[in-house]
Amino acid sequence: MTSEDFNSGEYWQHRYQKGRDSGDGSYGRLAEYKANFLNEFIAANNILSIIEFGCGDGAQLDLARYPRYIGVDIAPAAIEICQRSFVDDYTKCFVGYNLLQDLPPQEVSLSLDVIFHLVEDSVFEKYIRDLFNWASRYVIIYSSDRDEIPLSPHVRHRRFTHWIEENIVGWKLLKHELNPYPQDERHPEDTSFADFYIYARV
Repeated sequence: MTSEDFNSGEYWQHRYQKGRDSGDGSYGRLAEYKANFLNEFIAANNILSIIEFGCGDGAQLDLARYPRYIGVDIAPAAIEICQRSFVDDYTKCFVGYNLLQDLPPQEVSLSLDVIFHLVEDSVFEKYIRDLFNWASRYVIIYSSDRDEIPLSPHVRHRRFTHWIEENIVGWKLLKHELNPYPQDERHPEDTSFADFYIYARV
């Protein structure tokens, strides 16, 4: 099977329909670390609006303190889960990726634990362009940044920083924040190969 034979959208739709969650990174100390980092950044920079590309099941979002938030996902099942979970929270809304063109840019665009799940080249490239096109001030990415194809069919590591440098104009890498819980194969549930990368509009 080639990367273009795999369908990321179908995989995640099927996964959520089966009652599975977004993965270990959305729970425990990894989720707390990401939430603390993002909440502090949002507050320190007076950010009012956030859009997240790949909101998943909303578990990570439970820990967030965002003034206004839009969650976008390719899987309709993920959108339904989030809409139910945050039905009484009017600071948040959730839309399918097919409705992205109807949304205005937000100050910050987020991508958390998503890029290494974009197996198809065409999906990866569109996703990165959308991520930057829908941000007016910052893009924050939490991902691995190396080229590698593991055994798992729904994972493909990419050196996305190089692709952005080559293809995205008008942005600079402001900060690379190392994950305090680096990957440890003995403890895969609460360690990660991902770091934070913050881009700022030039």
